[in-house]
Amino acid sequence: MNERKDKTRKKRSRYSLADIFYLIQSPLGRIQFRHGIYYRLWPLLSALASLYRKKVISNTRIVSVVGSFGKTTTTRAVTIALQGKIHKNLYLNCWSYVSGAMFRIRRRDRHSVIEVGISDTGQMNQYARMIQPDITIVTAIGSEHHRSLGSLEVTRMEKAEMLKILPKTGLAVINGDDSNARWMAQLTKARVLTFGFKEHNDVRASKVTSVWPEGTQFDLHINGETRTVHSALIGYHMVYPMLAAIAVASAEGFSLEQTLSSLQSMPPTPGRLEPVQLPGGIMLLRDDYKSSLETVHVALEVFSETHASRRGIVMGEVSEPPGSQGPIYKELGRRIAAAADYAVFVGGNFQRYATGARQGGLSKEALFNAKGSVLKAAEYLQNELRAGDTVLIKGRDTQRLERIAIVLAGRTVRCDIDFCDTRVVSCEECPMLERGWHGLRVVI
Repeated sequence: MNERKDKTRKKRSRYSLADIFYLIQSPLGRIQFRHGIYYRLWPLLSALASLYRKKVISNTRIVSVVGSFGKTTTTRAVTIALQGKIHKNLYLNCWSYVSGAMFRIRRRDRHSVIEVGISDTGQMNQYARMIQPDITIVTAIGSEHHRSLGSLEVTRMEKAEMLKILPKTGLAVINGDDSNARWMAQLTKARVLTFGFKEHNDVRASKVTSVWPEGTQFDLHINGETRTVHSALIGYHMVYPMLAAIAVASAEGFSLEQTLSSLQSMPPTPGRLEPVQLPGGIMLLRDDYKSSLETVHVALEVFSETHASRRGIVMGEVSEPPGSQGPIYKELGRRIAAAADYAVFVGGNFQRYATGARQGGLSKEALFNAKGSVLKAAEYLQNELRAGDTVLIKGRDTQRLERIAIVLAGRTVRCDIDFCDTRVVSCEECPMLERGWHGLRVVI
């Protein structure tokens, strides 16, 4: 349900009677069916949410978070900085789930933070008119919508709708290191604050040091002050959500001491550069929630800085690769060879990856083709892992590579489907995880 492609929406609107029959045969299908009904209530729920905003929660200052990546961690960080509570469905960021986030706000709430995602033109304008935000954060603009929106120029223009609607008394908090995000600042009449690493930013970080696997340390520069900040988030790029949260909290009158105290203990978002300790001195770095090309490069960069006796990589597919896929996968293969001692590939691009990895120096024996099976990948790792190994798990969301981490943690996993587009439950909570799909048609 998270920023799904329009073709998925259309597919769901064309369920045949036979599809529905098979859908409700499985426990997950029944959950999906209920959420599908909720999903289709968007026209009614959006109208009611707009009225709710005007009549009930008009005094709540709403923060909307938009961008191509980094939204969920930023939303969590801002919520914590503003002394709010993180809801379990915070990451469900489209259609009826956005209106649902509105209905969770109470009249007494001083602030609320809502993540918003799009998959086609015209959608952000609908969300903006419903939410009527007081503050909008732009995390970054990237290639995630390459196929659905076509270009970075279209992507930034669509996401800018949440800036255009800000009142003069509002606040735009923008990643000042991202040229496309910075371009969007000209489209708002609200006050603009920028955050990032470059000198021109209003809220800035410098001297970033990774402390694997504990987190990251950096110097914060804000309002003429410099503070050393410790974060449990992993990697250079995870400093951005911290900076955005600090910028918003400062603008909203929270003391810097209070904000830093709240943020420094925030754990990584599950599946987003999340370190996981396994028995036997083995570490995983889970980054299996998204895999736009930019996030793959970031994950490899962070992974190359980890300390391990051996490094392994489980690599799935790239989401909406911007350009010819052959050269992209081959170059990633070369980067994988530079960062790892062995690699496991899940999906249909093994030959492309392997060509680049062999060019980068990995032997044929160090490469394993799991094809579309997460269970084959997990089985290979169970036999290969040694004490002191660190393994990066990175892949496209619909591949659900998190199942590999669940297997390695010792839990029984029988679900081995190669495509799952549900977002209403995580794999850990899914009723099909241990049951598997034996005897059932996969319709979700």
